[in-house]
Amino acid sequence: MSAGAKSIKLCSTGINSNWRYMDQTLSNFGNVFAFLALGVVFVAGGYLTARLLRPSRPNPAKNSTYECGEEAVGSAWVKFNIRFYVVALIFIIFDVEVVFLYPWATVFKKLGEFALVEALVFAGILVLGLAYAWVKGDLDWVRPTPNIPKMPEMPSSKSSSLRG
Repeated sequence: MSAGAKSIKLCSTGINSNWRYMDQTLSNFGNVFAFLALGVVFVAGGYLTARLLRPSRPNPAKNSTYECGEEAVGSAWVKFNIRFYVVALIFIIFDVEVVFLYPWATVFKKLGEFALVEALVFAGILVLGLAYAWVKGDLDWVRPTPNIPKMPEMPSSKSSSLRG
C-alpha cells in the first residue's frame, strides 16, 4: 500500500467517526423534534375534537358579556386602579422567590449550617423587600387621598378693571 492510500484510509476513518457523532446528535435533535411535533398534534387534535363535538347554537344571551352572573354595566374600556397590578406583581415576585427555597433546601442539605445561614440571608432579603413595599404603601389597598391645600380666592373688585 502506498503512503497516499494510507492517508486516504485514515482520512475516511476520521470522517466516518465524525459522521457517527453527528448522526447521534441529529438523533437527539430528532427526539426533541418528535416530542414537539407530537405536542402540536395533541393540542391541534384536542381543538379539532372539541370543535367537532360541541354544539353550536349562538344566541344573544350567550354572546353577551358575562360578569359573575351580573349584567354588564357600562363600557369594557374602564380604567382599572393600578393597585390591582402592583399587588399582583408583588405577590408574584415574592411567591416565585419563596418557591426557590424548597429545591435549594433539598439540594444543599449536605452543606449543613452554611446552607442554613444562606437560606436565612435569602429569607432576610425577602423580609427587607416586603418591609420596603409595606413602608412605601404598596400593600395598602386604598391609599388615602392627598389633602392638597387650595389657595383662597381673592375677591374680585368690580370697580377695578384690568381692561384699559
